[in-house]
Amino acid sequence: MPAAPSREAFSFFHTLRVRWAEVDPQSIVFNGHYLTYADVAITEYFRVLGIRYPDDLSRDGGDFFAIKTVLEYLAPARFDDELLIGIRVARLGGSSLSFAMGIWCGEQALTAGEVIYVHADRVTRSSSPLPAWLRDRVLAFERCAPQI
Repeated sequence: MPAAPSREAFSFFHTLRVRWAEVDPQSIVFNGHYLTYADVAITEYFRVLGIRYPDDLSRDGGDFFAIKTVLEYLAPARFDDELLIGIRVARLGGSSLSFAMGIWCGEQALTAGEVIYVHADRVTRSSSPLPAWLRDRVLAFERCAPQI
């Protein structure tokens, strides 16, 4: 299970505000929304790399499929909180891409997580190597990304 995340470990951040539709009657974010927050932040990560998601990622006949998600809830997010979502590529495998995620409200760590995607043929869904252009962009970004 992921430990409480450190902001210094992340190369990219995206902010969003918790909306009324995402909370339960106690004004606490329903747990399923945290994966949506991760997906939004990953999409914005790709945008910063100049990658149009999903078009660019599927242009070679492949696609990305989520194969594993892990979330550790450390404290609740509440209605109208402004969340800071940290995303970084934690591992580039032969055909997989693993993202680490952290969510904070102010200084409070709320969630730690991991999302793993595998690159696969769109039709057969058999794994295929990550495109070289994607690997190059991720490595270039992660090496020079500013830290907050």
